Amino acid sequence: MERRRLKPNPQIEAGLLLAGVTVALWAAWLGWDQRRDVHADGSTTGPYEAWQVVGLVLSLLVPVYWAASRRHVVGAVLGVTVGLTGAAFYDWSDDASGLFVIGVGMVMVGSFAVTTAVVAVIAAAKRGGRPVTGL
Repeated sequence: MERRRLKPNPQIEAGLLLAGVTVALWAAWLGWDQRRDVHADGSTTGPYEAWQVVGLVLSLLVPVYWAASRRHVVGAVLGVTVGLTGAAFYDWSDDASGLFVIGVGMVMVGSFAVTTAVVAVIAAAKRGGRPVTGL
């Protein structure tokens, strides 16, 4: 009996690659800062600064552009969403109140929506303004 080789699916490959890159970028930008800042009036902020989150978002544009320009639309959207959701869950799961689940849900919904919009814009620009299919 002859064995048939399975052909790799580029959408799945791109999604897995982007999920891994996303987790690595989360660790690089946000993973090292785990301390809340206590101000003189007793209020706390953090643990992340705005520049860290902006850096993460700008860094994610490069792999998202790579995937979207190669028509790996689904892989780009799901890879970034899964990567950010998984990293947030892992990073925040030590919260004793249990409210981290709400934050993780917000990261999931927000990253899905924003990544979908960014990928649609990139894919449309690469196709000369024609509508994007396959979202």
